[in-house]
Amino acid sequence: MTESLPPCPACSSAYTYEMGSLLICPECAHEWTSGLGSDPANAQETVITDSVGNVLADGDTVTVIKSLKVKGSATGIKAGTKVRNIRLVNGVGDHDIDCKVDGIGPLQLKSSVVKKI
Repeated sequence: MTESLPPCPACSSAYTYEMGSLLICPECAHEWTSGLGSDPANAQETVITDSVGNVLADGDTVTVIKSLKVKGSATGIKAGTKVRNIRLVNGVGDHDIDCKVDGIGPLQLKSSVVKKI
């Protein structure tokens, strides 16, 4: 394991371990997330917007604004295709929308190629 975990912000113990998305200190039982530090009040949520600046949320319906090629599919996704019930994720690269497109199946999209309806 080459990854080094940060020490506990409460007691400075070096024996922290990771459980899911939390970091846990076995000495003082303090739990925190790695990106936020010890104070959740300082946490900032990332806001994901579509191509024109509308804020996206889980469950929204969006329209694809340009034709996209899809690996393994002869047709791809045409401009104007509606995608219902999106889920915002931290995907591979800058793909931040997880969805299921009719005729294609489940895939991830970039928020820069969709427009909220």
